[in-house]
Amino acid sequence: MSKKKPMNDAMDHLRNIEGYPTDVNLNTLPKPLKYFGYFFIVFFALAVLFILIGNLFT
Repeated sequence: MSKKKPMNDAMDHLRNIEGYPTDVNLNTLPKPLKYFGYFFIVFFALAVLFILIGNLFT
């Protein structure tokens, strides 16, 4: 756990009692997991875009 002081009592409670990670570095994910996340985000963005474009032509 980090030695940073929590900004309020709620964050301190989450970190100490519930075990909620308050300082997560997302840049340390494995490369396949990162690429899957990027693919997932791009896929849904393109799907929404295609749905919107499809609704304009109908």
